[in-house]
Amino acid sequence: MTPATPGGWREARPGSRIVVRRRLLDPLPDGPHLTDVLGVVLRVDDEGLTLDTSRGPARISGADVVLWKPIPPPPERRARRH
Repeated sequence: MTPATPGGWREARPGSRIVVRRRLLDPLPDGPHLTDVLGVVLRVDDEGLTLDTSRGPARISGADVVLWKPIPPPPERRARRH
């Protein structure tokens, strides 16, 4: 993953598929403090980015981005064998 330099997430381009490691908003004291979000970049602006994920659009604040990297498209599904 690409270490998040201040504003480095701004390099993500709409239409590209990326994974973002971000800080959780309200982590439990003994729970995880980070989570990964996988999706296609819909929008990048001064405040953060919006990804189209399998659960719908996800808005990620730029201040919460820890790491990110582009990833390849998902593999094509194989036809079922009979």
